[in-house]
Amino acid sequence: MRLFLIEKKVAARWERPQEEQGERDTAQTEEDGNIEDANEEEPLLHKKEEENYKVPEGQNKAVRSFPILFCLKDPRLLTALLMALTQASLLSTFDATIPTEAEQLFNFDSLQSGLLFIALVLPYLLLGPVAGWLVDRYGAKPAAVFGFGYLVPVLILLRLARPGGTPQIVIYCVLLSLNGFGLAVIGSPSIVEASTVVGRYHKANPDFFGEQGPYAQLYGLNSMVFSAGLTLGPVVSGALKDSIGYGNMNAIVAALCLVTASLSFVFVGGKPKILKKR
Repeated sequence: MRLFLIEKKVAARWERPQEEQGERDTAQTEEDGNIEDANEEEPLLHKKEEENYKVPEGQNKAVRSFPILFCLKDPRLLTALLMALTQASLLSTFDATIPTEAEQLFNFDSLQSGLLFIALVLPYLLLGPVAGWLVDRYGAKPAAVFGFGYLVPVLILLRLARPGGTPQIVIYCVLLSLNGFGLAVIGSPSIVEASTVVGRYHKANPDFFGEQGPYAQLYGLNSMVFSAGLTLGPVVSGALKDSIGYGNMNAIVAALCLVTASLSFVFVGGKPKILKKR
């Protein structure tokens, strides 16, 4: 009989590992169940998101010939194009007004006015890649909202420059440098956001957009909008400068940046959480 008896101490040593193993198996089973549930929910979320980018059948000939036209109904893409238009308008506004303002304030000739652009372009040149890296890391929305919002006060501050000597020239150069920083920040979000939106349409409708997608059409459209900004900027800003003055002209350009920043906050990268709850 002794051969068939097991001491309590020995039995306890065997029971503990079995209980621990049972607990581990139970936990693993629950974890697998959670993973399965998550895996079941994730395709549903992706499917629902893709449905938002589905192109209905029966599109007219213009849309079938130029599929990018259908994407223009998306407010995210329209906001991205507005960012490109505003960016180009800003660049051409500086090109058109800095030489004439420098001549009026400091009696600068063409060479001296041209040297002022160093203050504007140098921050753009140095910080542009950094700003692009931040867009890659954090998305287009923070850069767009911050960049256009930041330009609002610094554009208004350009009215501080007054006729005078070296101190006033320094003030004007510092203000131009601050604006150059803002231009560097807004350089990337537009095309990144536009490419993201069109990429989702392409993924949801590979047959409609073709194997290569509508990216060449997108870049052509973006170039067209950018060129329109380069055209409108000098015409509008020049007319405003002559009629209401340099400071007030910059205030109107700042208002355009404010509108662009507000729309970027609402639409770029999708609606923010604070607006989704409403």
